[in-house]
Amino acid sequence: MMRLPEEIALAEAMTAIAPRSVRVGCRVIRDGDEAHLLPGEAHSIPARQPAMRRASGAARWIAHELLAALGVGDVAILRSPTGAPVWPDGITGSLAHDDDMAVAAVAPIGDIASLGIDVEPAQPLPDDILALVTTFADRTDAAERHLAGRILFAAKEAVYKAVYPLDREVLGYEDITVDLNAGRATTKTGRKASLAYCVAPRVVVLAFVEKDRG
Repeated sequence: MMRLPEEIALAEAMTAIAPRSVRVGCRVIRDGDEAHLLPGEAHSIPARQPAMRRASGAARWIAHELLAALGVGDVAILRSPTGAPVWPDGITGSLAHDDDMAVAAVAPIGDIASLGIDVEPAQPLPDDILALVTTFADRTDAAERHLAGRILFAAKEAVYKAVYPLDREVLGYEDITVDLNAGRATTKTGRKASLAYCVAPRVVVLAFVEKDRG
């Protein structure tokens, strides 16, 4: 299938920020992408939400390609009761989408214990949402000013996806402190995650928890 220019540009930007062991990909969501869901996957995603099924199909299509490159094939990525994807043994990964683009990241569990990803349009975050997301401890000076709020929002979403499989604790935005200057985030439980992000042609944030060597 021919890749669209925006897919090529975003894939290159994502690859540039990803750690060496992490495979990433993206796909513009297309009509009919729900057909990429494997039978078990389709059963776990509500049929009454066609937009979700299209986006989930696009994200899982990417993830299956990435898993195949790791030698893992024909494995359904089911949706858990919490909405999180269920990955094969020995694999960590994350899926995300906005209205138009789906992204995925996968890695063998090793130096990286858990992954999270989020994608957002490269547009300023509305003020009312920014007020809900930001805490006094967040640091965003390193980010482009007009996109700092959007990157912060995506970072907290990605961090939550990365830490929830490890801690099984529900967190709010106020429970995650982000330092974009240092590329780090810390949750109220003390869990630390590293961050990497790109802003063009879309905002994508990767959060990853490194294996505890203690």
